[in-house]
Amino acid sequence: MTSGRNVPIRAFLKYCVILAMFSFIGGCAVSHPPSETSPGAQLSPTTRFTLDLVSLPPPKGKVPAAVYGFRDQTGQYKSAPDSSFSTAVTQGAAAMLIKSLRDSGWFIPVERENLQNLLTERKIIRALEMPQTKDTPVIQIPQLMPAAIIIEGGVISYESNVRTGGIGARFLGIGLSNQYRVDQVTINLRTVDIRGGQILQSISTTKTIYSYEVRPSVFKYVNFKDLVEFEAGTTRNEPAQMCVKEAIEAGVAHLIVQGIKDGNWQLKDEKEINSPVVQKYLREASGQMSSSDRTTYTVVEPASPS
Repeated sequence: MTSGRNVPIRAFLKYCVILAMFSFIGGCAVSHPPSETSPGAQLSPTTRFTLDLVSLPPPKGKVPAAVYGFRDQTGQYKSAPDSSFSTAVTQGAAAMLIKSLRDSGWFIPVERENLQNLLTERKIIRALEMPQTKDTPVIQIPQLMPAAIIIEGGVISYESNVRTGGIGARFLGIGLSNQYRVDQVTINLRTVDIRGGQILQSISTTKTIYSYEVRPSVFKYVNFKDLVEFEAGTTRNEPAQMCVKEAIEAGVAHLIVQGIKDGNWQLKDEKEINSPVVQKYLREASGQMSSSDRTTYTVVEPASPS
């Protein structure tokens, strides 16, 4: 009699435990968002290369620069299960390049990618220049600023699974596994003199993309017929657009420093050639940087382990 009554009691308690486990897991998933999420929009985070750009010494004169396009030249698409129509690299690299040029304080970016829209607006203003009455003020519109150099280039390489690996261990049904994946994106920047078409500088920068996944698990019999199975996990992927942004900022910094070295543009104070940020890029360009400094210029992006 006693054992017969205990069977449904044990079963009831078992179902209560299972229900509590599912409620706990569901509550964690719904009510506890990741710690890095923010309820509102915010400015894009700066990188160490952004700080280098704004820390460069001022120029003797800003250089008007035109960017007609900075496109994805890799032809790479995201692998399954993502859509085959979704590109692996951001298509907004030109906007990132223009912002980096402006943030550096060395260039005056002029609009060329959507030049037709600008010309259309200027035509509208000219159409309004003819006063309808004598009291109507005349609208004055300045001439367009010509560029001294054109900045060309693009995202020239995106390599997936450059390095993959992982490790795991399990003992008495309790285990932990780890997987990682390394991709790589490369961009090229070159400056062109509009007077003769000469290539002044050509710079390539590479950013690695690191993704990792950690997954603990429990698979254990707590009784002869009672099995407990528990899994959890976390994945960290560096956003691809942030990797492209870092590579572009590093490329712009190198273009500026190489232009100073080659005499294409000048510092406001020639003594600033000895500033730490300029010397750092000069050492890297000449291959004389220490290994610790080199890691500062390596660019990394994550992708989910397949």
